[in-house]
Amino acid sequence: MPPRYDSDDTDAFDDDTESRWPRWRSRLITAGIAAFALALGFLIPYTVYLNKQVTQRFGELRWQIPTRVYARPLVLAPGVAMDTQTLKTELAAAAYRDDGTGKSPATFSQDGGRFVISSRGYNDVDGPVAPRRVELTVSGGQIASLRDAGNRKALKAARLDPARIATLYGQKQEERRLVRLEETPELLVTGLQAVEDKDFNRHHGIDLSGIVRAVWVTVRSGGQSRQGASTLTQQLARSGLLGIGKEQTVTRKFNEVLYALIMEARYDKRTILEAYLNQVYLGQRGSQAIHGMSSGAEFWFGRDLSSLNTEHIALLIGLVKGPSYYDPRRNPERALDRRNFVLGKLHENGLIDQAELERALKAPLGVAKVPGLIAANRFPAYVDLVRRQLGHDYPESVLQGAGLSVMTGMSPSAQAYAEGSVTKTIKSLENKRRPELQAGLVLTDVHNGDVLAVVGSRDVAEPGFNRAIEAQRPVGSLLKPFVYLLALAQPDKYSLATFVDDSPVTVQLSRGKRWTPGNADNRSHGTVRLIDALANSYNQATVRVGMQVGPERVTQLIHVLAGLKAESNPSVILGSTDQSPYAMAQLYQFLASGGEIQPLHAVRGVLDPQGKLLKRYDKTPAPAQEGDSIAANLISIGLQQVVSSGTAQRLNADGLGRLQPAGKTGTSNDGRDSWYAGYTGDHLAVVWMGNDQNEQTGLFGATGAMRVWSGIFSRLPTAPLKVNNKGLDWQPVEAGGMAATDDACPGARRFPFVVGYAPNYAPCAPPSALPEGEGEGQGEGGGWRSWFGLDKKPEPAAEPASAAPAATPPAR
Repeated sequence: MPPRYDSDDTDAFDDDTESRWPRWRSRLITAGIAAFALALGFLIPYTVYLNKQVTQRFGELRWQIPTRVYARPLVLAPGVAMDTQTLKTELAAAAYRDDGTGKSPATFSQDGGRFVISSRGYNDVDGPVAPRRVELTVSGGQIASLRDAGNRKALKAARLDPARIATLYGQKQEERRLVRLEETPELLVTGLQAVEDKDFNRHHGIDLSGIVRAVWVTVRSGGQSRQGASTLTQQLARSGLLGIGKEQTVTRKFNEVLYALIMEARYDKRTILEAYLNQVYLGQRGSQAIHGMSSGAEFWFGRDLSSLNTEHIALLIGLVKGPSYYDPRRNPERALDRRNFVLGKLHENGLIDQAELERALKAPLGVAKVPGLIAANRFPAYVDLVRRQLGHDYPESVLQGAGLSVMTGMSPSAQAYAEGSVTKTIKSLENKRRPELQAGLVLTDVHNGDVLAVVGSRDVAEPGFNRAIEAQRPVGSLLKPFVYLLALAQPDKYSLATFVDDSPVTVQLSRGKRWTPGNADNRSHGTVRLIDALANSYNQATVRVGMQVGPERVTQLIHVLAGLKAESNPSVILGSTDQSPYAMAQLYQFLASGGEIQPLHAVRGVLDPQGKLLKRYDKTPAPAQEGDSIAANLISIGLQQVVSSGTAQRLNADGLGRLQPAGKTGTSNDGRDSWYAGYTGDHLAVVWMGNDQNEQTGLFGATGAMRVWSGIFSRLPTAPLKVNNKGLDWQPVEAGGMAATDDACPGARRFPFVVGYAPNYAPCAPPSALPEGEGEGQGEGGGWRSWFGLDKKPEPAAEPASAAPAATPPAR
């Protein structure tokens, strides 16, 4: 029988149910309180933790700035060697644009040889350099005139701001150029807020009304359309504190909101907006991330932020939404649509008028074909030298990411011509029978010791083994001028007119060994003038002179002039010592500068992030001592004959005789190393060409390295070499003899002598036999000559106690 429920039973059931509800409510409330307490217990310490993170990372946004390396400023002055192509190369390297007027900073206009240039202001090693607008004309291979474009007054000189050649980053490969809020175009600041965060000045980190709008748009479109709801503060938290490029998760979004709230509580709107302008992500170049509006302007347009037009500003604002998706180089149609959308927003918010809107909509994107920013290290060999020279004062860990400005001596045009010549020459010389060729070169300014260009490899843009600095190769005949320098430092014994013997010679070594060097052409040339022995690189004559002055003095001289170390064996006379192109450039700088001891330097100075000088390296060299100057100039005259009629005369066929260059070819044994060192009135370049495996290349100095030198100086504007004749007395000398005579005498030839040491006069007479006596006259020495005691009559060179025989380097 089924149970029966009466009214009493029903009431009893209801009463029992009602008695249980209070217990459930109590439990729910208790659980809620516990959960809230637990959440609060987690949230408070977590917020404290995030607050510390904000303090640390927000500071990093301001200080993790790359150290930038700059070329030398281009000095413009009447009379400076220049041509229109080189000037345009220099302007392009510094990101100048030809806008037809040259009125805005970093722009120029050209009309044939007439240029109007508006420079940027910048900080140099000697202080701030103000921007200016100049007008100049280039004519006849030089700057013909220079004047202020405003008041038309003639100027003695002007400097253009230097090109950036490299960037030394910290741990993050981020390109960033800081700007202050007041330095940012007003349209960019207001336009960014109009498009990305209309309520920026009113919200406290998150925009609730924006979130509601975003949800409403999404719901109304059935999920087909989405609208961003992140504030500028949240975007800053996302890219600056959390890091870009990571997948969006609930935890990440939660942290983003907390970061935004904390930043708004700790910093004012101005500080946050300024940080955003310097942090916003605007693109990528390889591993190099582009951050900040200023770097974005340079990267996309090759322009300063202050010089952007409305259409450029609109595109920058548009790229904030997605630099990759709207990349104007890869996706120009998307970028154009996005830019035009932003332009519409600017007009809608009253930031631009109708006329400006219509103009900007018709304007092209204006994006530079090549990114305006220099890659992290476009010139690895040069920057390697910079790092080495800074190493003692600025370790790598200190230098990177420190926001310093390293001002160097690089000439962008010289570097470009050097790289181009290496590439072209190697390509023309390569064949199946020749091993892979490599090259290294150093190009300097003969006036101050600035290193203008460095090439360390055939692959000029690839980092790695820097042959210009690290390669130690036999220098061959490149040392011969310094053997003759020692001889000419004894004007009572030697002059360029002195006869020397180029017959077979044998040098007695220790332990019964002998050294019998020969000439490259396997011939002897009898009695020849000293200048001809140098010009034609005769080995036998050079060895005789070298043994007279002493091998130990040769090694001592190159140590004093360039810090080079070499064994004092007789073979050093013919260049049996391994040196780098940089070391030989330092040695030849003494000759090219007219006798000054100029330490080469790639770095001119280092500036702190505020542009103040920290350390300067380009100290003015001491003037040449009189004796040094005279001896160096005599050698330069001899080396000019190397080009006019000696082993480097092919340069005349290349059209370089107009520069009256001085130079010396060098070839190591069996044609393994090809060298050329040559200089003009402005520039010195030392070039090596060979093979890393030390294989024979079949190249002489004139057929390998000298072709690279010729390729550079065929394009590089430079002054002719005019040797200083102070302290020299030019006299015609009779043919076959040593007496001074008349210019009209048959076979007479003019030679320079140290003043007071010219030979006695004799009327025209038949050529006489080689006199056994020495030139007459007395004089005083100076400089390094006195250090070696060379102002005194030398004693006969003693036979070396120990010397290893060496193979004879060919002369050419």
